[in-house]
Amino acid sequence: MKSIYLVLDMQNDLVHPDGASGKGPLGEQVRSREIISRTAAAIAKARAQGIAVAYVRVAFSDDHREANPDSQVFGPIAKNGILKKDAWGGAVHDELAPHGKDWDIVKHRVSPFYATGLELLLRREGIEKIYCSGVSTQAVVQATVRDAHDRDFDVVVLEDCCASPSAQEHENSMGSIARFCTSVNSSEAFI
Repeated sequence: MKSIYLVLDMQNDLVHPDGASGKGPLGEQVRSREIISRTAAAIAKARAQGIAVAYVRVAFSDDHREANPDSQVFGPIAKNGILKKDAWGGAVHDELAPHGKDWDIVKHRVSPFYATGLELLLRREGIEKIYCSGVSTQAVVQATVRDAHDRDFDVVVLEDCCASPSAQEHENSMGSIARFCTSVNSSEAFI
C-alpha cells in the first residue's frame, strides 16, 4: 500500500519558541512533548522507508486576503499579521526542513483538503495510506483524519508527534478521532 507522511502546520509562528503561538501554551506543549525532535526522527524514518513526505502549511498572502476576518480562528491571525506564506512565521521549522522532492501544500482553512490540490496529488500518486502528525491536534490533525477517512484513505496518526495548547485538549482530540484512524507511537510507524 503506497503511503505518505503529512507533516501538519509545523510552522515557526506555531511551534518555534520565538513564534507568536510558540511563546504560549501550544509552544509549551510542543517543547514538553518533544514534538520537534520526534517529528524530525519520524520524517527521517519515513524517507528511509521510501515514503513520500508532504508539508501542509496554513499560510496567507501578506495582506491576509484569504483569511475570513469574522472567523474565530482566522480573524485573529489576520489581525496579528502572522502566518504569512513567504515570511519566517509561515515557514516550516528549520529542524524539519523540507527536501526538494517534498510536497508543499498551502491551505487557508483548517483542513488540508479544503480548496487545495492535496487530494488530486494523492490520487495521482496512488496514495492509499496517510500517516500524519502536527499541531494542533484539535484542529488540523482532527480535520485531516476526518476528511481523509471520508475520502477512503487509511489514516495513521503519530500521536507522540502531535500537540494542543493543553494536554487535556490533546487527549480529548485523540479520543474523538479514535474510530476514524489508527493511533501509533512514532517508533511504531512506517514499518
